[in-house]
Amino acid sequence: MTGSTLTPEPLTAAAFAPFGSVLEENQGERLEINEARFDRFARLATIDIRGQNSFVNTSIMRCRVASRLPLPIDTLERHPLGSQAFMPLQAEPFYVVVAEASDTLDPSTLRAFVSNGQQGINYACGVWHLPLIATSIGQRFFVVDCGNDENCDLAMLPAPVTLLAAEETA
Repeated sequence: MTGSTLTPEPLTAAAFAPFGSVLEENQGERLEINEARFDRFARLATIDIRGQNSFVNTSIMRCRVASRLPLPIDTLERHPLGSQAFMPLQAEPFYVVVAEASDTLDPSTLRAFVSNGQQGINYACGVWHLPLIATSIGQRFFVVDCGNDENCDLAMLPAPVTLLAAEETA
């Protein structure tokens, strides 16, 4: 394999903080609710919605075509009008590729993470990222994002980068 590669690291709240929030039980405020029959893990992320004609959109996404790694990357996207949260509905890992929020994509800030399958992520407003990277057909995610047709910018990398599978990083 030639060219630059991107090695995924484990997804942790501290490592992902410059790009948004990690969504997992132990990161939230634990509250007993409904006569202590349930634990609610609150304030996992702040949903940021900006711009006229924007609204909070909730949806479920199901993977139709699985990504195969190593995966060549040449384009990233960002959502300047709102944050974007993905929570897996099955205990299956998924990959996250991000770069710092800015008006223009800075390839030197590229990072890759792999979820343990029980963690979700909330991209901060304007963070550059690869679209969702699921490795299994049928993998499902609960999504909370900004509904607005003008909320997606694309940028090409000056040279392609290859995302390695987590197994290849050992």
